[in-house]
Amino acid sequence: MKARRQRMILELISRRAISTQEDLTAALAEEGIHATQGTVSRDVRELGLLKAKAGDGRLRYVPQRQVEAPADRLLRIFRECVLKVESSGNIVVVSTMTATADAVCEAIDGMALAEVIGTIAGERTVFLVVRPPEAGEVVTERLRGWMGG
Repeated sequence: MKARRQRMILELISRRAISTQEDLTAALAEEGIHATQGTVSRDVRELGLLKAKAGDGRLRYVPQRQVEAPADRLLRIFRECVLKVESSGNIVVVSTMTATADAVCEAIDGMALAEVIGTIAGERTVFLVVRPPEAGEVVTERLRGWMGG
């Protein structure tokens, strides 16, 4: 069932602009696949879906491999500059190499993570505020995944 649901998610996001987990859950239901928002959230994470701007400027889910070249560049910057990612509640702290926090912050902002409501960069540290508060660990794990390990 999981494999079928995840294949359908990929098919749905390739056919139409879906920008929220709620919309994705509803689209799955239209296809006869009933899933909870929590299940869809795990699927989004496991499939490595990101949000990218569509032609009309709105955000939509896309597979990570389909994100435009600027996103690839931002991901490379992230991988090369980030040393550590930690969280406490709704705050995520990204430690970077000296003088690279601005570039890492730009990379994070460019990835348009739905849970991130704000970022601020120092010289070696980026702070992210996320919501809901329990999303801190989810964002932390996603960012650690971007580090390549």
